[in-house]
Amino acid sequence: MLLKDKIAVITGGAGPNGLGFATARQMAEHGARVVILDLARAEPAAAAARLGDHHMGVVADVTDKTSCDAAAAQVLQALGRIDILVNNAGITQPRKTLDITGADYDAVLDVSLRGTLYMSQAVLPAMRQQKSGAIVCISSVSAQRGGGILGGPHYSAAKAGVLGLARAMAREYGIDNVRVNSVTPGLIATDINKGLIPEDRMKGILEGIPLNRIGKPNDVAGCVVFLASDLAKYLTGVTLDVNGGMLIH
Repeated sequence: MLLKDKIAVITGGAGPNGLGFATARQMAEHGARVVILDLARAEPAAAAARLGDHHMGVVADVTDKTSCDAAAAQVLQALGRIDILVNNAGITQPRKTLDITGADYDAVLDVSLRGTLYMSQAVLPAMRQQKSGAIVCISSVSAQRGGGILGGPHYSAAKAGVLGLARAMAREYGIDNVRVNSVTPGLIATDINKGLIPEDRMKGILEGIPLNRIGKPNDVAGCVVFLASDLAKYLTGVTLDVNGGMLIH
């Protein structure tokens, strides 16, 4: 098992059809003890229970630094260490540039970018003390290609910011044996985009994907498991594309 006895924290992981829960399930299958962080309405404890008896759910808001620090402290008190952090929490909005309001901008940037910073800040002291740790940040192909299928420019900006933040943290904390990498998913079949793409548009999208299919959450989860495992122990600052060839660069 690739993650035997590792403690893995996954933000925004409670949604049963999302990337976070798919990652949680695969990490549990590979021997990790998983902690799912999410908002109270998402019921992270119930999501963790679906993985098995030894996993844990914690209510946390990644846009609030105090909440992130408290969540990390709760995990450390209960489980003793944090080996892996997956910064998965994020939201999107279908906006055009001129339609983005200040509130829209704040909402999207706060969850994806501020949340990635705050949760990383919350776990890094423990990882530095352990002299080991792996952080995987979920970005998006939209950060690379200048816009996604559904998200607006502010979503692209947030996800591009995640890439820059992850690379900077990789440089800073490599000396402590803490690795920081990113995954850039393409169009993945999750609840966020379910039913939102008309059939005629989907046909055009598929024509631009060499593998000729939409990704599945498990396609992304497997790559996150890889980056969090010792198979990737000499990788840091890496951006791993998981898009079926939608963007080849």
